[in-house]
Amino acid sequence: MPHLYIAAPQKSSGKTTLTIGLCREWRERGLIVQPFKKGPDFIDPMWLSLAAGRTCFNLDFYTMPAAEITASFAQELTGADLGIIEGNVGLFDSTALNGADSNAELAKQLKTPVVLVINCHGLARGIAPLLLGYCAFDPELHLAGVILNRVGGARHAANLIRVVEHYTDLPVLGVLERDAEISIDERHLGLMPSNETNEADNWIEGIRQRVAAQIDLTRLFNLAAQAPAPPSLQSAAPLMQPLRNDAPVRIGIAQDAAFGFYYPDDLRALAASGAELVPFSPITDTQLPAVDALLIGGGFPEYRMAELAANHAMRQQIAAFIANNGVVYAECGGLMYLCAGITFQGQRCAMVGALKAEIEMRSRPQGRGYVKLRETAAFPWPMIATERECYAHEFHHSAVVQPDPNWIYGYEVLRGVGIDGKHDGIVQGNVFACYSHLRSVGGNQWTARFLAHIRRSIKN
Repeated sequence: MPHLYIAAPQKSSGKTTLTIGLCREWRERGLIVQPFKKGPDFIDPMWLSLAAGRTCFNLDFYTMPAAEITASFAQELTGADLGIIEGNVGLFDSTALNGADSNAELAKQLKTPVVLVINCHGLARGIAPLLLGYCAFDPELHLAGVILNRVGGARHAANLIRVVEHYTDLPVLGVLERDAEISIDERHLGLMPSNETNEADNWIEGIRQRVAAQIDLTRLFNLAAQAPAPPSLQSAAPLMQPLRNDAPVRIGIAQDAAFGFYYPDDLRALAASGAELVPFSPITDTQLPAVDALLIGGGFPEYRMAELAANHAMRQQIAAFIANNGVVYAECGGLMYLCAGITFQGQRCAMVGALKAEIEMRSRPQGRGYVKLRETAAFPWPMIATERECYAHEFHHSAVVQPDPNWIYGYEVLRGVGIDGKHDGIVQGNVFACYSHLRSVGGNQWTARFLAHIRRSIKN
């Protein structure tokens, strides 16, 4: 099974744009392409899924043990012609001094050839020591070639190629010239999500055309084909199995231009455990579907706050659902939506008002990165495992101001920020709202616990 790892010396080198183009071009050529993203990212996987026509899955050392990563990689590659992993940050960047959670370690674990994308803006002969250093730093890593990105023109490209070929043994697999037309708008936390624009497919097509014209796709695929087959599902550690329950549950899931940050394997786990996921839009729908619970995930509601505020009917129905003791789980953007209002760029718009607090958008991140949480006695979902600590992540520029002094919290924050640096997970009636994003991996079976909570609430 061919597979390839797209990495870079540092973030913002153009990995995502290139990987989007590769996914779409190989898809156009009739291949089944399975994309993966290292780390806890939501936005890049949305673009990669759209480009490949096949759901992108996250591989994350912080929330997943190594054996589970290998098993997930092998399982999701089943039936595909090619796997592409897009790295995060720099190839050797890591929270550990020994690089234990780096892109390089993931590539070595999965035995995936690495293609290094170099941002060549302002770079000339200096590319040689950079590449020589990367080759020498970890001889066990299979660094298979380079792609020169953001090149100034033919003369710049010729000089870079001449230098790379003279000083290194790395093949140059393509040259991408600087092109503002194929850049994707960025937000506080990275690229604009693909669910926010109707132009996403047009952008992907523009990227595909340039990648097809400027990258040696045949040589790149041949490198991917040299990768050893991933471990079989029989030899890899088994993936966590969902806890089954025959009682059907209908969960309304907010999915539109304001809310779209969900892990696809989590949604699959919910469905496998007996949940029917019923999409609804807090922006455009005026009627809340008949459901047993609501799941309101992350997103950028501040960019759609005027439309969310204008939909009085939906805001009132969600408030009534909560007042009637309906079960709600809200993460980040969902938490923001449930508060009284959002202030952004000097304007305030009213939101649902179920949580008595205001949300303010700040210019700097208020919480960004991995978090470690310990459940308090107030945590509302039934225990399935004995572990009361969980590993998650947060990415938000918003802050909760004027919080209800009577709030109780389901999490003590051991690492990270959460609501106030000490707590996360507002528990109010049957509402549980937090800044932390959970994943149903690594023994943290939040999907099963959420369903158990819904079923218990229905019976009561």
